[in-house]
Amino acid sequence: MRRRRLAPLLAVAVIAGLTPTLAAGTAGAAPVPADQSGDLGAYARQHPNWQRCGADTPASFECATVRVPLDYRNPTGRAIDVAISRIKAANPAERHGVLLLNPGGPGGPGLGLPWEMDATLPQPVKDRYDRIGFDPRGIGRSTPVRCGLTREEGTLLRPYRTFDSNVAWARTVADKCRARAGDLLPYITTRNTARDMDVIRTVLGERRISYLGVSYGTALGAVYTQLFPSRADRFVLDSAVDPDRMWREMFRIWGSEGEANFRRWAQWTAERSDTYHLGDTPARVTATFRDLVARADREPIVVGTTPLDGARIRDNYRPMFATVAEAAKWVVILKQAAAGEPTPELPGTSVDGPDISGTWSVVCGDVRWPSDPWRYRVESALDTIRYPLYGDHTSGITPCAFWNAPREPLTVVDNRVPTLIVQNEWDSQTPLVAARSMHRALEGSRMITVDGGEGHGVYTYSGNRCADEATTAYLVTGRLPARDVTCQAGPDDRRVASVSPAQPR
Repeated sequence: MRRRRLAPLLAVAVIAGLTPTLAAGTAGAAPVPADQSGDLGAYARQHPNWQRCGADTPASFECATVRVPLDYRNPTGRAIDVAISRIKAANPAERHGVLLLNPGGPGGPGLGLPWEMDATLPQPVKDRYDRIGFDPRGIGRSTPVRCGLTREEGTLLRPYRTFDSNVAWARTVADKCRARAGDLLPYITTRNTARDMDVIRTVLGERRISYLGVSYGTALGAVYTQLFPSRADRFVLDSAVDPDRMWREMFRIWGSEGEANFRRWAQWTAERSDTYHLGDTPARVTATFRDLVARADREPIVVGTTPLDGARIRDNYRPMFATVAEAAKWVVILKQAAAGEPTPELPGTSVDGPDISGTWSVVCGDVRWPSDPWRYRVESALDTIRYPLYGDHTSGITPCAFWNAPREPLTVVDNRVPTLIVQNEWDSQTPLVAARSMHRALEGSRMITVDGGEGHGVYTYSGNRCADEATTAYLVTGRLPARDVTCQAGPDDRRVASVSPAQPR
């Protein structure tokens, strides 16, 4: 659920000595409103010690560290670090406030975002906002959760055919996380990260914050509006999570919606059989792909230098099918690899993946998952039949089955805070049905839908002028559209269904 356009966090060192002092008051800082008892006054009086983030970054890109309570119900107890960054508003005369940024995940580091997005955010937005990045608690340069997972253990979803070993894997990951980070795990939640955002707001001396969150970042933004509605200014939720499906059902939706994406892709590709040569009917295109998967299950197909079995092909190709031209190109390459031809590496197959300890901390810590392995076995077996592309992965067991029960209930999102939701029609990670559910939950929201828009992430990413201009107008003026907006995907968008032939070499 993480926005894929954002590069991994730059090698930015938070310089030693950036921990602020819990001392003299900050002029103009509003008190920290909290949805629970506890004196947060000491945290409100921090002075961030801003320093250049690194020798290889611009001087305008500054980093600091903010201290927050590990447990907001006991704010005088242990404190942890949250690493923050900023680039100040380009035009102080037009400055409106701060714009917090989150790239998604859960588990996505956001410290580098002000710099990473500097080239793509429109100038009127940069004129008006200090852009604030942060690594959420448990992630990156903030006090991290590290479970000590091996490369093999650091996977997300596994196929049904290995169910028995999946149970052992899930239990091992949960046990390792408890053993290595059990003191942190109960507090690495979306709800607490939203509270951290409000501490950041106070430390920066702001009465309200604006926000741009992508994918999982939409869930974080929605929770903030629920906990601190009077502190939310201009909130943009790009590619939205369904607040009623957090979190197991947000994985399972990849099964049902992935199947819809695949059917659309098969139809589109069949209509271009002279270009891609994968079949001249949807049934034949489907058979071509399924035959390749079956062959890889018998003997892995080497794409680039990476051997892929059928389950891994389905895992890597599933998000591609939302972008039909991209998927067609890579299925052609898969077919060539099966024929023994040299091919490029398939995106996303690097063996050096990110540590997902923080991801499990959030999705298992936010809400209680079913604990009976038999339920996962039955549902995964059924979804293997209903959604053959990926259903067995999405319904399978995860470490959350063996996680300790959450300390707080999941936050119910149900408010009228003005919010703008932007969404592609064909989104691989947070489908349109999820965004519509978020829209219903946020009764004061407006929604921009890119009809025919493909892929994950819209604002400043897809290249859709209509959606970008409407979103920028809201961030600049604070005025939501009078009604929901439907934009059309156009030929100039960066991700559209072209008919260009595959170029594997």
